[in-house]
Amino acid sequence: MSGVIKTTALHATHLGLGAKMTEFGGYEMPLAYPAGTVAEHLAVREDAGVFDVSHLGSVEVVGADAFARLQAVLTNDLSRIGPGRAQYTHLLDDSGSVLDDIIVWWLDSNRFHVMPNAANTENVLASIGGDDITQARTILAVQGPLSGGYVRELLAMDELPAKNRIVSATYHGAPVLVSGTGYTGGDGVELSLPNAVAQECFLALVEAGVQPCGLGSRDTLRLEAGLPLHGHELGGGLTPLNARLDWVVKFDKGEFPGKAALIDQRSRGVSPLLAGLSSGSRAPLRTGERVYAGDAEVGWISSGGFSPLRKEGIGLAFLDAGSPDALHLRRGSSTMPLIRCPYPFVHLHP
Repeated sequence: MSGVIKTTALHATHLGLGAKMTEFGGYEMPLAYPAGTVAEHLAVREDAGVFDVSHLGSVEVVGADAFARLQAVLTNDLSRIGPGRAQYTHLLDDSGSVLDDIIVWWLDSNRFHVMPNAANTENVLASIGGDDITQARTILAVQGPLSGGYVRELLAMDELPAKNRIVSATYHGAPVLVSGTGYTGGDGVELSLPNAVAQECFLALVEAGVQPCGLGSRDTLRLEAGLPLHGHELGGGLTPLNARLDWVVKFDKGEFPGKAALIDQRSRGVSPLLAGLSSGSRAPLRTGERVYAGDAEVGWISSGGFSPLRKEGIGLAFLDAGSPDALHLRRGSSTMPLIRCPYPFVHLHP
């Protein structure tokens, strides 16, 4: 991957709105706007927020063999959906490790948009072919319980797509794909639109009252919702089974890379396994901290932080199978007790 930092079509727009920028996945992206990460988080939980997620990849796969090419390399079963639907899936290596987690938009009979994580587009291209159209479009994620009203008015739509459905719309004559997908655990849609109208569309949402949001709140929202992030809950040495994402793997669909390794892992017993933890206080949990049972190290926190809704530290952690409930962290010369808790950490209504 080139060392040149990329920008999205909305880079100048973010700067104009006072965003603090950061490098992520090879792009310079907004970390937070002047309102701050907690305010952005709460806006998405209570009203609506808009994220520029154009750093995520888009690979267009077209042709009579497009379905077969995707079906042969991805873990989920595309035959369970059809055109006008989106599906979450994984791309594995032969050891079963997750090379990437992906959303596939099935647009029409022989056309798919495959959406990998920002830094993994080249891996996906190498596995499935297709055309990298990442720089040719903007993706806006409009999320929150009131997001539907804002988007319906913006696009003059009577009804928005249901979860994981995709419909076509227009914005000032430009084509827009509207998908019932997102990464916050709640209601919302994602819009794919031409770069030429991206700034106008983004600012129209902001002027209507939608909170612009950066990567900081995107991470706290996905953690609160218990959603995995590649490089944390998924990646080298971690399979979908470790992350308790068995439902993403359809063993009966035919062969795909990593299938034999997963069957072997399942027969031997899966360890470590993902679990939810909280500090029981305002003390945040920190990514990378080691987890102990007595004097024995039994795992690590894969994603940690603070939940603005629960008002306590929360984290996803990989723990050895069979670990006891009595767990703690070591911080300096002291220990911090941990509480096992189910995730998602908050209950929403997507």
